[in-house]
Amino acid sequence: MAVRTMGSESARTPQPQAALATGGSGLLPEGMLTARLGPQGKHYVCGSLAAFTNILVTFPIQKVLFRQQLHGVIATEAVQQLQRDGLRNLYRGLLPPLLQKSTTVAIMFGLYEDFSRVLLDLAGGSGVPEIVTRSFAAALAGTTEAILTPFERVQTLLQDHRHHGRFNNTGHTFRTLMSEYGIRECYRGLVPILLRNGPSNVLFFGFRGPIKEQLPEASSRAGHLISDFVCGGLLGAGLGIMFYPLNVVKSRAQSQVGGEFQSCSKVFLTVWRERGGSLLMLFRGAQLNYYRSLISWGIINATYEFLLKLL
Repeated sequence: MAVRTMGSESARTPQPQAALATGGSGLLPEGMLTARLGPQGKHYVCGSLAAFTNILVTFPIQKVLFRQQLHGVIATEAVQQLQRDGLRNLYRGLLPPLLQKSTTVAIMFGLYEDFSRVLLDLAGGSGVPEIVTRSFAAALAGTTEAILTPFERVQTLLQDHRHHGRFNNTGHTFRTLMSEYGIRECYRGLVPILLRNGPSNVLFFGFRGPIKEQLPEASSRAGHLISDFVCGGLLGAGLGIMFYPLNVVKSRAQSQVGGEFQSCSKVFLTVWRERGGSLLMLFRGAQLNYYRSLISWGIINATYEFLLKLL
């Protein structure tokens, strides 16, 4: 079977009137929000709200995973660390990922649609396959997301218990980094983020359509929601495993404050030696990351498509 091009999932699902309304009456006044947001603005809004929902649900899991990536400990030890930190610290560091993820997912979906539209217009009649054009659009969107690296940087420092006594909250961490080290320090760990974002975006948008085609055809609102959750979850989980070593390198690099900026390869070799050259130790936490990504991207994809229909 031929693989579909990387078109928006929303283009292959029923229109809001068909999927979400009965008796010809929609849940929202037809076209009201779309008219206010513009034809493309809704992709940014839906992406942002989808990510916001996901972060609130999965943040504690992310903290356990972060401790495993940083220290190479098993899940039970990571949970015990969080228990020792206390309940008041469980959601410490929530604001950076809430801001960062809400913005990056908005950029991911919104810019993908915008870049796709512009590049398809430019490539019209040139003979360039649509899948190539859309892949380039996805890579551009992923690369653009990297401008928000400082949010991941601050999140790492606030989640690392070794810095609890130094950094109080999001604002304090930003101010400290900027005043003592400058803007460059906020972008520590940028290279592994760039290496992760572009390729993962290409694969996500490239396989989202074909995977959904393999699922049973949905005929109801709930069916579409489940189908989109499964599709996004499977993709997110698979990509999470594929790019897991880059996230380990990112976490290690961003846990450092001040000092030499080490290359991505040097940080990787340091982690590799510390964990005894064991691939199993390098992927410590990957199982939890798989389930977290399954839930996270299931929520994001299902919420995004659901909101897109409402708008």
